[in-house]
Amino acid sequence: MRVAYVSAGVAVVVVAGMLTAAWLLGVPVQTVAVAPRDLVRTVVATGRVEAPHRVDLGSQIVGTVVQVPVEEGQAVKAGQHLVELDDRELRAAAREADVAVSQAQARLRQLQEVQRPVAGQTLRQAEATLDNARAQLLRQEDLFRQGFVGQAALDDARKSVELADAQVGASRRQLETTLSGGSDVAVAVAALEQARASADAARARLQYATVTAPVDGLLISRDVERGDVVQPGKTLMVLSPAGETQLVVQFDEKNLGLLSLGQKALASADAFADRRFGAEVVYINPGIDVQRGSVEVKLRVPSPPGYLRQDMTVSVDVEVARRDHVLAVPADLLHDAETVSPWVLKVKDGHARRQPVKLGLHGTGFVEVIEGLQAGDQLVPGSAQLEDGARIRLAGASP
Repeated sequence: MRVAYVSAGVAVVVVAGMLTAAWLLGVPVQTVAVAPRDLVRTVVATGRVEAPHRVDLGSQIVGTVVQVPVEEGQAVKAGQHLVELDDRELRAAAREADVAVSQAQARLRQLQEVQRPVAGQTLRQAEATLDNARAQLLRQEDLFRQGFVGQAALDDARKSVELADAQVGASRRQLETTLSGGSDVAVAVAALEQARASADAARARLQYATVTAPVDGLLISRDVERGDVVQPGKTLMVLSPAGETQLVVQFDEKNLGLLSLGQKALASADAFADRRFGAEVVYINPGIDVQRGSVEVKLRVPSPPGYLRQDMTVSVDVEVARRDHVLAVPADLLHDAETVSPWVLKVKDGHARRQPVKLGLHGTGFVEVIEGLQAGDQLVPGSAQLEDGARIRLAGASP
């Protein structure tokens, strides 16, 4: 029993000695040295990949689909066939319209090459008849004065002249209708133009039997199959035009004051989280989404990676502020950081002393210190759980 009492006494002495040493020498603490660093503040949000606009493609006529030579997700070129409809009736109508044009052209040529010369010949014959009738009238008048013919013969001669003169007038008018600017020519030209317009309409309608890509792009939707009967107004495919790619992101409205046009950002698609690409803020919606408490922001992607797809989910870090080579401390060393009186535990004369600080830019994991510290100061991490004034000894400092 005496031995036990002696052992217990020794243990008490050892513990007391350790506590005395800790009090005299201080608690060993691994401190953190204050050092300059480049500090960046970002705001983070998620959104989707979107083209600046999409093109809904459909048919302009009713028809039966005979061919769909493309698939959803396929890249297409401008003018490439996307949907082909049964065009047999339209081709027949186009051929009929072409025949009508040929007939109208033939009618105009007939007018110019046949009727005009005939009208000219008829006029010349009428003029010759008129000259002959006038000569006969002169002879009849001479004979009448000599008393060789009566009044009836003279009247007949005069009527012949009048009839021949009327025939000349009619023949001249008939010829004028066949000349440029004449009524027959105008009618023939108008008929030809109408036939050509009908042919153009028929050919245009024939083109409607093929739905083509208006621009280069990517088919992000296809809702048509062979054998379908399509109608105008129904969207058959959706095309995302090639070119500029945008990210449409919803930021919490509390960050609105931090955002501005031209800010740089780094983004990553959720499907390729380890790959990041650059972006730039190009649009900030002036309104707020009341339901979500967010603001819509669009970012331009100057060099989109090949794996980006329409409507992909993306995460975006927008750089809203940057400070180069400033004093900064890890955020977990700060106490009351969200109040007006933040402070840290600074090593001074072997003790942990409460040191008020003035903070600046909040970066990722670090916060800028504007006042209260200098480069090289040693700070006590919060995990040490020491009070203000506690004696410490340095167990090592981390940069």
